[in-house]
Amino acid sequence: MYLNEEQQAILNGSQGETMAKIMKTMVMFGDAFGAEKMVPVTSKHNHLVTSFGLKVMSPVYDLMQQLLDAGVKSSQTFSVDPRPVDKNVPANFLQKLVFNKLMYTKQNFYEEQLHKLGLMSDDAFTCACYLDQVGNVPKKGDVLSWAESSAVVYANSVLGARCNRNSGIMDIMGSIVGYVPYFGLLTDEGRRATWIIKIETTKKPEAQLLGSAIGMKVMEDVPYIVGLDKWIGSELDDSACTYLKDFGAATASNGAVGLYHIENLTPEAKEQGKSLIAEGAKEYVITDAELERVKANYPVVWKNPDATPKLCFMGCPHMSLQQLKDWTDKVEAGLKAAGNKTVLIPTVFTAAPKVLEEFNKTEYAARLKATGVITSYICPLMYMNNPLCKKMPVITSSNKLRTYTTARYYTDDEILTAITKGGK
Repeated sequence: MYLNEEQQAILNGSQGETMAKIMKTMVMFGDAFGAEKMVPVTSKHNHLVTSFGLKVMSPVYDLMQQLLDAGVKSSQTFSVDPRPVDKNVPANFLQKLVFNKLMYTKQNFYEEQLHKLGLMSDDAFTCACYLDQVGNVPKKGDVLSWAESSAVVYANSVLGARCNRNSGIMDIMGSIVGYVPYFGLLTDEGRRATWIIKIETTKKPEAQLLGSAIGMKVMEDVPYIVGLDKWIGSELDDSACTYLKDFGAATASNGAVGLYHIENLTPEAKEQGKSLIAEGAKEYVITDAELERVKANYPVVWKNPDATPKLCFMGCPHMSLQQLKDWTDKVEAGLKAAGNKTVLIPTVFTAAPKVLEEFNKTEYAARLKATGVITSYICPLMYMNNPLCKKMPVITSSNKLRTYTTARYYTDDEILTAITKGGK
């Protein structure tokens, strides 16, 4: 790998032993993927994936402390994934005991480390850091050092930034040293599509279900999607961005997609069109029947498949402000039609603290609270990692949560029926 004079000097120790180790780590990372050089990180803020203070993650805390003791700090302030625990989210005595005494015992200590290292603010905990309210929105062409699969795919695809699917810790190291290795989705060639996805459905596809189907088919490759603009438009307005937030998260978790192009909609597809498609690209046609086939093949891992749901999670990734408003209307209408006053299943809508702050200023907040729905900043996945929680029959419309936990997937319409009218 070629290093310029400044990069080589850092590797040789010009900024101290710790910075030399960080640069060496990034060089080794790049060498593993055949990177030809290092490029500067140009975004204003970074995003870290590791937000939870699990007791077993002591090597992470030790590493962070070494960085702090050496006087090293991130060259950018950063946001971080959601907190794992919220007292407002339903949990029984034993579940709370496991959360607080066995699992997330280092949460406060770890958050102190994050603050010292460069955390944007005390409420910068969300997987949807790119939402306007959060304030971590990279510009088109920015080179990032992010982790969190749903954030990376959104930044690459919807915002036109450039970032590889980094692992935790590599994200902060790139931010600290200010360089990342140039390979994969940072390169023009790496951003070319090797799949053409043809949407031939008779109605607007469910975002999470469509993303799941594409992710499982193309895995880590880049898809070029034709025909979706018919259903979500040709402008990246709030509605389209919300759809793509959930769609992208499913492609990234049900496969390993870090970038997708949507004809007539996403930035690079609008600029370059079908020239983004690599020679020999494979094709995948998605029909109503194909989406039904994908959904029908999801495994049901509940101990009792016929159990009555005990909890519903919405917001993985975190919900947008418009989603919270729209769902308030939906829940109210569903309850009214069913002749019920409050939801029949304990239901949690999760969103970024800053989004919840804005939502609470609107008249929707009191209306949603009246339906019995709980709002929280929590990470549903971290909640479900509790061995006592994973035994519960939990429902969700998040394909990411379904993939990583025992939660069971239902479409938005099915979820609405379950929480307002009953059933599963």
